[in-house]
Order: sequence, then structure tokens, then C-alpha cells
Amino acid sequence: MTVAAILATRTGDIITGAPDMLVREAVSLLAQRKIGAVPVMDHDRVAGVMSERDVIYCLARDGASILDWPVKKIMTAPAITVEPDTTALSALSLMTSRRIRHLPVVEGKKLIGIVSIGDLVKYRLDKIEQEAAQMLNYIQSA
Repeated sequence: MTVAAILATRTGDIITGAPDMLVREAVSLLAQRKIGAVPVMDHDRVAGVMSERDVIYCLARDGASILDWPVKKIMTAPAITVEPDTTALSALSLMTSRRIRHLPVVEGKKLIGIVSIGDLVKYRLDKIEQEAAQMLNYIQSA
């Protein structure tokens, strides 16, 4: 399965932030939407990703004043992205090796979605359950 197939199961808008958005506004957006990260868009390209982790690390290091900083000051940049034809396992491997939890999906340079490590783990677990059910079916029919 590809990342595009995972995105195809979703509905709704892609939530993004802007480089000059205040961190406090981005934190509010994360909380309202119950999401862990937003791609930060500079015009039509993904400039970075601001995640919960970015906020926590900067709060611990610099204190509450970061809430009045622009997102571009704390986001992870450049963004690590994948193409829609990337396999789910390749995306999961990339996330594991780079220690990230969110991957913007770009086609050319255009953002078409974002996948989380939770999306990919769910896909993997569903596939394992499906294979186990098929194996059980095979054994019982023999």
C-alpha cells in the first residue's frame, strides 16, 4: 500500500500554518483540531513542520516567551517529505530513522496531505490482522 492509498481514506481539509503565525496561534490550532503537527507553508511550498515536540523542546529551553515567536523560529526545517507513491513501510522506516511522527506528502512541490506514524502503524496492524485471518481460514479449510 502507498501513502496515497492512506490519504484516499481521509476527508476534510489539510490543516497548515504560516511561517509568521505566532506559536500561540499554532498551539491553539493543534488543540482545536486535535492534531500533533502542521505543515508550515511558505506560499505554495512546505517550508517546515511545527509539531508538539517543537513546542515542548523550545518551552523547556526558552520559556513561555516562545508563544509570541513566529512559527518559523521553532519549526523543524527543511521539512522531510514523501511522494504519494511511497510505500507505507518505506514511510514508516523513514519516520523511525529520522525520529519524526509526521510526514507531509507532496506531489511535485504541491502539498497533498500529511500522514502520521499512527496512520502508518494502523495500516500495518490492519494488514497483519488480515493476513492472520487469511491464514486461519486456509488452515480451517484444509
